[in-house]
Amino acid sequence: MSIVVTGATGNLGRFVIEGLLEKVPAEQITAVVRSEEKGAGFAARGVKLAIADYNTPETFDGLFSAGDKVLLISGSEVGNDRVGQHKVVINAAKAAGVALLAYTSAPGALKAALADDHRGTEEALLASGLPYVLLRNGWYNENYTEQLAPVLEHGAVVQAAGEGKVASAARADYAAAAVAVLTGEGHENKTYELSGDVAWSFAEYAAEVAKQSGKDIVYNAVPVDVYTGILTGVGLPEPLAQILAGVDVSVEKGELAGTPGDLSRLTGRPTTPIADSIAAALKA
Repeated sequence: MSIVVTGATGNLGRFVIEGLLEKVPAEQITAVVRSEEKGAGFAARGVKLAIADYNTPETFDGLFSAGDKVLLISGSEVGNDRVGQHKVVINAAKAAGVALLAYTSAPGALKAALADDHRGTEEALLASGLPYVLLRNGWYNENYTEQLAPVLEHGAVVQAAGEGKVASAARADYAAAAVAVLTGEGHENKTYELSGDVAWSFAEYAAEVAKQSGKDIVYNAVPVDVYTGILTGVGLPEPLAQILAGVDVSVEKGELAGTPGDLSRLTGRPTTPIADSIAAALKA
């Protein structure tokens, strides 16, 4: 029996593997990667590697074994057939008779187009009859703190979210929740709404960046069409820009502001404040 993690070398997957290595022997962990080169660091620590790609269904044939616990980390290619990619994993898991398939989904309250692929995957997973866990991950602190360079350069946080709030947490927090589910008991057929403990506004975010950087930073709330134009202006394709701008519309409506507490309960610790992630980004 293995704990199998797809997308293991991605931003979230790396945190999951590191967390699992603290809980179980390396030989019980299988990291699904696109190439041996990408997974070399894990292999050197005793983690098993499986070479597979969501876009090549046959690479998942025989990858899983009966009794495995699987974490399906959602594909990152927004705009492509992510539901189809995820079904490849779900079908292979069902054929093998895995004990559990956990999926990193989106918040149930999120109505933005970005959530459509997640809803489609949830439907496919429930229809499969597999024992499942839906990890409805909220927004990552890093979605914003990894974009501090232009904020510091222009002295402004620019979003189309009005006075809406985001209950975000760090990637490491969400990874720890996945580890808790994969190494714990009693999570079968559960849905967890995962978010930070505290919701913050972009005005508060700008003020915190200003405080920590010593620079004058303001929050400029712009209309959604203006924000879409800004995103296309820096090179994003129009469809992707519209999807991301749609998330800000959801933020303004309060769809990412929920704080049900599932994340801190699963991990057994408070979630990482946005201020801590800002501090880490400024030091990087």
